[in-house]
This record gives sequence, structure tokens and C-alpha cells, in this order.
Amino acid sequence: MKALEKRKREVGKIDSKENLIRIMQTYQNLVFSICLKMTGDYFVSEDITQETFLLAYKHYDEFDGKNEKAWICRIASNKCIDYLKSSARKDQVVDDDSKFDVKGSTEDEPLTLYLNKEVMEKFEESCRSLPEAYKDVAYEHFINGKTAKTIANQQNVSIKTVQTRIYRARQMLQKSMKMEVDA
Repeated sequence: MKALEKRKREVGKIDSKENLIRIMQTYQNLVFSICLKMTGDYFVSEDITQETFLLAYKHYDEFDGKNEKAWICRIASNKCIDYLKSSARKDQVVDDDSKFDVKGSTEDEPLTLYLNKEVMEKFEESCRSLPEAYKDVAYEHFINGKTAKTIANQQNVSIKTVQTRIYRARQMLQKSMKMEVDA
């Protein structure tokens, strides 16, 4: 009986690791672009992106299975808001007598919802503005979360071609998002 329970735990760990890998491969660019847009700092965005996936990994068993992309984007935007609140607090000069009024949760704040929507709209717009050979692949991969293999089958091209287009589209999107943040 103990061997069976041990095996179930091992299988659960493997499934969790596979889910983490799948989520990271599917949403890493989207999460990074959200973080970059919200923080304006490339290196902080990398850190928050990692933190987002770690938190998703820890709480994946609590996820209801509905709209994974929205769930992971919500985690990323909440982590960014937490970062921005903490960095703003560090920058303020405060009297010893003053106290901070900290809210417990940012999940239902209108700002969070607005920023998620705004970032997604700008990212979709950036995907659509790519050169013809890349925009369909970028939209399907980054927005709709499809794998290179699925896209290759749909478009009747080799998987290597799709992978190359995804790679190049990612580079173009990173440049355009970075230029937008710098502007």
C-alpha cells in the first residue's frame, strides 16, 4: 500500500513538472512582455517572470482549469503590481509616525484588469504588425498558445520553418515592446 501511495506522489510530481514546462514554453514570452510593459525594467521583468512561473507551479493544483492564459497573466500582473508598490514605497521619504495603508489583495482592482487588457491589446497589435510571414505564426503561438507542431500541421509547412518564424517573431516583438517601453 505504501509503495502505491509513493508511486502516486511521484507521478503527481512528474505531472506538475510537465505542466510547468508546458506553461513556460507556451506563455513565457507573453508573461515577460506583460512584466516589461508594467515595470519598464528588462532585468526586473526577467525576475518577475520566473517568480510568476514558480507561483503557478506551486498553486497549479488550485487552478480550476479555465482560461489558463488569463490565470497566468493575472499572476504576472499581480506580481508586477506588488513589485511596483514595494519599489514606490522604497523611494518615498516617510516620517517615522506615518503608516502605510496596505491592501490585502490586488486581484479585483480595476487597475489590474485594465492593465491586463491594455497589455494584451498592445501585444496582439504588435503581433499583427509583423511582416506577413511572421504575423500568423506569432498570433497563433503567442496569443492562442498553439505549439509549433500544431501550427505546422495547420499551415502545411515544416515544423522547422514554424520554429524559425516563432524565433524571429519573438525577436521582433521583443524589440518593438522594448521600443514602446523606452518611448
